[in-house]
Amino acid sequence: MEVLFAAPALPLDEAGKYVAGAYVVFLVLLVVYLAIMAAKVQRIERELREVAAIAERNKEIQAGPGREAEEAAPYG
Repeated sequence: MEVLFAAPALPLDEAGKYVAGAYVVFLVLLVVYLAIMAAKVQRIERELREVAAIAERNKEIQAGPGREAEEAAPYG
């Protein structure tokens, strides 16, 4: 057990390289993650707009063509 504790720690100048490298890797992973999430949000928003448009068209179809004329001229 004494051999493991006798191993010297990394010198501060070498350790700094590893710490900086770890921060760079973490930052790259974070940017990649955020890019993936942004792409997902854009795709979901686009699909929601399509669903809303389909729902609006179905609402107009169910209302029928006669209702549009009644709504255009309510006092006629």
